[in-house]
Amino acid sequence: MIEFPEKADQIKRWSQIFFFGLARILSISIILILLLILYFIVSRGISVISWEFLSAAPKESMTQGGIMPALVGTLYLIFWSMLIAFPIGVMAGIYVNEYSQDGRIKRFIKMMTNNLSGIPSIVFGLFGMALFVNYLNFGASILAGSLTLALLSLPLIIRTTEESLKSVDQGFRNGSYALGASKLYTIRKVVLPIAFPNIITGLILSIGRVSGETAPILFTCAAYFLPKLPSSVMEQCMALPYHLYVIATSGTDVAKTRPMAYGTALVLIIIVLIVNLFANLLRNYFASKVKMK
Repeated sequence: MIEFPEKADQIKRWSQIFFFGLARILSISIILILLLILYFIVSRGISVISWEFLSAAPKESMTQGGIMPALVGTLYLIFWSMLIAFPIGVMAGIYVNEYSQDGRIKRFIKMMTNNLSGIPSIVFGLFGMALFVNYLNFGASILAGSLTLALLSLPLIIRTTEESLKSVDQGFRNGSYALGASKLYTIRKVVLPIAFPNIITGLILSIGRVSGETAPILFTCAAYFLPKLPSSVMEQCMALPYHLYVIATSGTDVAKTRPMAYGTALVLIIIVLIVNLFANLLRNYFASKVKMK
Protein backbone atom coordinates (compact mmCIF):
# COMPACT_ATOMS: atom_id res chain seq x y z
CA MET A 1 0.00 0.00 0.00
CA ILE A 2 2.91 2.37 0.67
CA GLU A 3 4.54 1.79 -2.74
CA PHE A 4 1.66 3.05 -4.87
CA PRO A 5 2.09 6.77 -4.09
CA GLU A 6 5.83 6.44 -4.79
CA LYS A 7 5.16 4.78 -8.15
CA ALA A 8 2.59 7.44 -9.01
CA ASP A 9 5.12 10.16 -8.17
CA GLN A 10 7.75 8.46 -10.32
CA ILE A 11 5.34 8.21 -13.25
CA LYS A 12 4.44 11.90 -12.90
CA ARG A 13 8.11 12.87 -12.65
CA TRP A 14 9.17 10.83 -15.71
CA SER A 15 6.15 12.07 -17.67
CA GLN A 16 7.10 15.64 -16.82
CA ILE A 17 10.71 15.06 -17.85
CA PHE A 18 9.59 13.45 -21.11
CA PHE A 19 7.20 16.21 -22.14
CA PHE A 20 9.54 19.02 -21.08
CA GLY A 21 12.32 17.34 -23.05
CA LEU A 22 10.05 16.92 -26.08
CA ALA A 23 9.01 20.59 -25.89
CA ARG A 24 12.67 21.63 -25.64
CA ILE A 25 13.62 19.50 -28.66
CA LEU A 26 10.76 20.92 -30.75
CA SER A 27 11.70 24.49 -29.77
CA ILE A 28 15.32 23.93 -30.71
CA SER A 29 14.20 22.32 -33.99
CA ILE A 30 12.18 25.41 -34.90
CA ILE A 31 15.17 27.65 -34.21
CA LEU A 32 17.44 25.39 -36.26
CA ILE A 33 14.99 25.41 -39.20
CA LEU A 34 14.90 29.23 -39.09
CA LEU A 35 18.69 29.42 -38.95
CA LEU A 36 18.95 26.93 -41.82
CA ILE A 37 16.61 29.02 -43.99
CA LEU A 38 18.55 32.19 -43.18
CA TYR A 39 21.87 30.49 -43.92
CA PHE A 40 20.51 29.15 -47.22
CA ILE A 41 19.38 32.63 -48.35
CA VAL A 42 22.33 34.59 -46.96
CA SER A 43 25.02 32.24 -48.30
CA ARG A 44 23.60 32.43 -51.83
CA GLY A 45 22.49 36.05 -51.88
CA ILE A 46 25.19 37.96 -50.00
CA SER A 47 27.54 37.95 -53.00
CA VAL A 48 25.01 39.92 -55.04
CA ILE A 49 24.38 42.65 -52.48
CA SER A 50 26.09 45.89 -53.42
CA TRP A 51 25.25 49.58 -53.68
CA GLU A 52 24.59 49.18 -57.38
CA PHE A 53 22.23 46.27 -56.73
CA LEU A 54 20.25 48.37 -54.24
CA SER A 55 20.27 51.67 -56.13
CA ALA A 56 20.09 50.74 -59.83
CA ALA A 57 17.13 49.80 -61.98
CA PRO A 58 16.92 46.34 -63.58
CA LYS A 59 18.06 45.97 -67.16
CA GLU A 60 18.89 43.37 -69.80
CA SER A 61 15.68 41.41 -69.17
CA MET A 62 16.37 41.73 -65.44
CA THR A 63 19.58 39.70 -65.66
CA GLN A 64 21.62 42.79 -64.77
CA GLY A 65 21.17 45.99 -62.81
CA GLY A 66 19.47 46.26 -59.46
CA ILE A 67 16.18 46.24 -57.59
CA MET A 68 15.66 49.91 -56.69
CA PRO A 69 12.16 50.25 -58.26
CA ALA A 70 11.00 47.01 -56.65
CA LEU A 71 12.46 48.03 -53.29
CA VAL A 72 10.75 51.43 -53.31
CA GLY A 73 7.50 49.92 -54.57
CA THR A 74 7.46 47.42 -51.69
CA LEU A 75 8.01 50.18 -49.13
CA TYR A 76 5.19 52.21 -50.70
CA LEU A 77 2.81 49.25 -50.49
CA ILE A 78 3.73 48.52 -46.87
CA PHE A 79 3.35 52.16 -45.83
CA TRP A 80 0.03 52.87 -47.54
CA SER A 81 -1.59 49.53 -46.68
CA MET A 82 -0.70 49.89 -42.99
CA LEU A 83 -1.77 53.54 -42.99
CA ILE A 84 -5.20 52.38 -44.16
CA ALA A 85 -5.57 49.11 -42.26
CA PHE A 86 -4.09 49.92 -38.84
CA PRO A 87 -6.49 52.70 -37.73
CA ILE A 88 -9.53 50.89 -39.14
CA GLY A 89 -8.51 47.59 -37.56
CA VAL A 90 -7.82 49.18 -34.16
CA MET A 91 -11.16 51.03 -34.17
CA ALA A 92 -13.00 47.86 -35.19
CA GLY A 93 -11.28 45.93 -32.40
CA ILE A 94 -12.24 48.65 -29.89
CA TYR A 95 -15.86 48.47 -31.01
CA VAL A 96 -16.01 44.67 -30.78
CA ASN A 97 -14.46 44.49 -27.31
CA GLU A 98 -15.61 47.70 -25.64
CA TYR A 99 -18.94 48.66 -27.18
CA SER A 100 -20.71 45.67 -28.71
CA GLN A 101 -22.80 43.60 -26.31
CA ASP A 102 -22.53 39.83 -26.10
CA GLY A 103 -25.08 38.45 -28.50
CA ARG A 104 -25.77 37.54 -32.07
CA ILE A 105 -24.26 40.70 -33.58
CA LYS A 106 -20.96 40.27 -31.75
CA ARG A 107 -20.79 36.57 -32.60
CA PHE A 108 -21.57 37.38 -36.22
CA ILE A 109 -18.78 39.99 -36.37
CA LYS A 110 -16.27 37.54 -34.88
CA MET A 111 -17.36 34.77 -37.23
CA MET A 112 -17.02 37.00 -40.30
CA THR A 113 -13.62 38.24 -39.11
CA ASN A 114 -12.41 34.66 -38.72
CA ASN A 115 -13.78 33.75 -42.15
CA LEU A 116 -12.10 36.78 -43.69
CA SER A 117 -8.74 35.76 -42.26
CA GLY A 118 -9.10 32.32 -43.84
CA ILE A 119 -9.74 33.54 -47.39
CA PRO A 120 -6.78 32.77 -49.72
CA SER A 121 -4.75 35.79 -50.73
CA ILE A 122 -5.36 35.19 -54.42
CA VAL A 123 -9.09 35.67 -53.80
CA PHE A 124 -8.28 39.04 -52.24
CA GLY A 125 -6.35 39.82 -55.40
CA LEU A 126 -9.30 38.98 -57.64
CA PHE A 127 -11.65 41.00 -55.43
CA GLY A 128 -9.26 43.97 -55.43
CA MET A 129 -9.03 43.83 -59.21
CA ALA A 130 -12.82 43.70 -59.57
CA LEU A 131 -13.55 46.47 -57.04
CA PHE A 132 -10.62 48.87 -56.97
CA VAL A 133 -9.09 48.40 -60.41
CA ASN A 134 -12.24 48.03 -62.53
CA TYR A 135 -15.35 49.21 -60.65
CA LEU A 136 -13.83 52.22 -58.84
CA ASN A 137 -11.59 52.83 -61.86
CA PHE A 138 -8.37 53.23 -59.90
CA GLY A 139 -6.61 51.13 -62.50
CA ALA A 140 -3.56 49.02 -61.74
CA SER A 141 -1.98 51.33 -59.19
CA ILE A 142 -0.31 51.58 -55.80
CA LEU A 143 -3.63 52.76 -54.35
CA ALA A 144 -5.49 49.67 -55.57
CA GLY A 145 -2.73 47.37 -54.35
CA SER A 146 -2.54 49.09 -50.95
CA LEU A 147 -6.31 48.88 -50.43
CA THR A 148 -6.26 45.19 -51.31
CA LEU A 149 -3.38 44.49 -48.92
CA ALA A 150 -5.17 46.53 -46.25
CA LEU A 151 -8.22 44.27 -46.56
CA LEU A 152 -5.93 41.26 -46.32
CA SER A 153 -4.36 42.43 -43.05
CA LEU A 154 -7.52 43.78 -41.38
CA PRO A 155 -8.62 40.51 -39.67
CA LEU A 156 -5.24 40.06 -38.02
CA ILE A 157 -5.18 43.64 -36.69
CA ILE A 158 -8.79 43.39 -35.45
CA ARG A 159 -8.21 40.13 -33.57
CA THR A 160 -4.90 41.32 -32.09
CA THR A 161 -6.52 44.56 -30.90
CA GLU A 162 -9.46 42.68 -29.42
CA GLU A 163 -7.22 40.27 -27.50
CA SER A 164 -4.99 43.13 -26.32
CA LEU A 165 -7.99 45.01 -24.93
CA LYS A 166 -9.27 41.85 -23.24
CA SER A 167 -5.96 41.50 -21.41
CA VAL A 168 -6.45 44.87 -19.67
CA ASP A 169 -7.77 44.25 -16.15
CA GLN A 170 -11.37 45.36 -15.66
CA GLY A 171 -10.32 47.09 -12.46
CA PHE A 172 -8.67 49.88 -14.48
CA ARG A 173 -11.97 50.57 -16.24
CA ASN A 174 -13.99 50.42 -13.01
CA GLY A 175 -11.57 52.76 -11.27
CA SER A 176 -11.85 55.28 -14.09
CA TYR A 177 -15.65 55.08 -14.08
CA ALA A 178 -15.67 55.54 -10.31
CA LEU A 179 -13.77 58.80 -10.73
CA GLY A 180 -16.48 60.07 -13.09
CA ALA A 181 -14.71 59.48 -16.42
CA SER A 182 -16.78 58.69 -19.48
CA LYS A 183 -16.43 55.45 -21.44
CA LEU A 184 -14.67 57.21 -24.33
CA TYR A 185 -12.24 58.98 -22.00
CA THR A 186 -11.53 55.70 -20.19
CA ILE A 187 -10.76 53.94 -23.46
CA ARG A 188 -8.52 56.76 -24.74
CA LYS A 189 -6.63 57.55 -21.54
CA VAL A 190 -6.62 54.29 -19.59
CA VAL A 191 -7.33 51.20 -21.68
CA LEU A 192 -5.58 52.02 -24.95
CA PRO A 193 -2.23 53.13 -23.42
CA ILE A 194 -2.05 49.84 -21.50
CA ALA A 195 -3.06 47.68 -24.48
CA PHE A 196 -1.15 49.58 -27.17
CA PRO A 197 2.18 47.72 -26.80
CA ASN A 198 0.35 44.47 -27.55
CA ILE A 199 -1.65 46.09 -30.35
CA ILE A 200 1.68 46.91 -32.03
CA THR A 201 2.20 43.13 -32.28
CA GLY A 202 -0.68 43.03 -34.76
CA LEU A 203 1.04 45.73 -36.78
CA ILE A 204 4.29 43.73 -36.82
CA LEU A 205 2.56 40.54 -37.96
CA SER A 206 0.60 42.44 -40.61
CA ILE A 207 3.73 44.05 -42.02
CA GLY A 208 5.37 40.64 -42.23
CA ARG A 209 2.43 39.24 -44.17
CA VAL A 210 1.90 42.24 -46.46
CA SER A 211 5.56 42.54 -47.42
CA GLY A 212 5.70 38.98 -48.75
CA GLU A 213 2.35 38.73 -50.58
CA THR A 214 2.46 38.23 -54.33
CA ALA A 215 -1.05 37.21 -55.44
CA PRO A 216 -2.93 40.38 -54.31
CA ILE A 217 -0.50 42.78 -55.99
CA LEU A 218 -0.25 40.59 -59.09
CA PHE A 219 -3.81 41.61 -60.06
CA THR A 220 -3.84 45.17 -58.73
CA CYS A 221 -0.54 47.00 -59.04
CA ALA A 222 2.60 44.95 -59.72
CA ALA A 223 4.41 45.61 -62.99
CA TYR A 224 6.51 42.94 -64.70
CA PHE A 225 9.22 45.40 -65.73
CA LEU A 226 9.06 49.10 -64.85
CA PRO A 227 12.58 50.50 -64.42
CA LYS A 228 11.50 53.84 -62.90
CA LEU A 229 10.13 55.06 -59.61
CA PRO A 230 6.39 55.81 -59.35
CA SER A 231 5.50 59.48 -59.04
CA SER A 232 2.03 59.02 -57.52
CA VAL A 233 -0.20 56.41 -55.91
CA MET A 234 -2.18 56.14 -59.14
CA GLU A 235 0.73 54.51 -60.98
CA GLN A 236 1.89 50.91 -61.13
CA CYS A 237 5.03 49.82 -59.33
CA MET A 238 7.40 46.91 -59.12
CA ALA A 239 7.48 44.94 -55.86
CA LEU A 240 10.08 42.62 -54.39
CA PRO A 241 7.85 39.50 -54.02
CA TYR A 242 6.66 39.63 -57.63
CA HIS A 243 10.12 40.61 -58.87
CA LEU A 244 11.55 37.61 -57.02
CA TYR A 245 9.00 35.32 -58.65
CA VAL A 246 9.73 36.71 -62.11
CA ILE A 247 13.51 36.43 -61.99
CA ALA A 248 13.36 32.99 -60.35
CA THR A 249 10.98 31.46 -62.91
CA SER A 250 11.19 33.51 -66.10
CA GLY A 251 14.85 34.42 -66.38
CA THR A 252 16.50 34.00 -69.75
CA ASP A 253 19.86 33.20 -68.16
CA VAL A 254 19.54 31.01 -65.06
CA ALA A 255 23.20 31.44 -64.12
CA LYS A 256 22.68 35.20 -63.82
CA THR A 257 19.12 35.40 -62.52
CA ARG A 258 19.40 32.75 -59.78
CA PRO A 259 21.94 34.73 -57.65
CA MET A 260 19.82 37.87 -58.19
CA ALA A 261 16.78 35.94 -56.96
CA TYR A 262 18.58 34.99 -53.75
CA GLY A 263 19.81 38.57 -53.37
CA THR A 264 16.26 39.88 -53.76
CA ALA A 265 15.01 37.38 -51.17
CA LEU A 266 17.75 38.48 -48.76
CA VAL A 267 16.82 42.15 -49.19
CA LEU A 268 13.15 41.31 -48.56
CA ILE A 269 14.06 39.46 -45.36
CA ILE A 270 16.24 42.37 -44.21
CA ILE A 271 13.39 44.84 -44.83
CA VAL A 272 11.01 42.72 -42.75
CA LEU A 273 13.60 42.41 -39.97
CA ILE A 274 14.29 46.16 -39.91
CA VAL A 275 10.59 47.07 -39.88
CA ASN A 276 9.91 44.50 -37.16
CA LEU A 277 12.85 45.83 -35.13
CA PHE A 278 11.50 49.36 -35.40
CA ALA A 279 8.00 48.20 -34.43
CA ASN A 280 9.44 46.30 -31.43
CA LEU A 281 11.30 49.42 -30.31
CA LEU A 282 8.06 51.35 -30.63
CA ARG A 283 6.23 48.71 -28.60
CA ASN A 284 8.91 48.78 -25.89
CA TYR A 285 8.71 52.57 -25.80
CA PHE A 286 4.95 52.56 -25.15
CA ALA A 287 5.34 49.71 -22.64
CA SER A 288 7.94 51.73 -20.71
CA LYS A 289 5.63 54.74 -20.65
CA VAL A 290 2.85 52.59 -19.18
CA LYS A 291 5.23 51.27 -16.48
CA MET A 292 6.37 54.80 -15.61
CA LYS A 293 2.76 55.84 -15.05
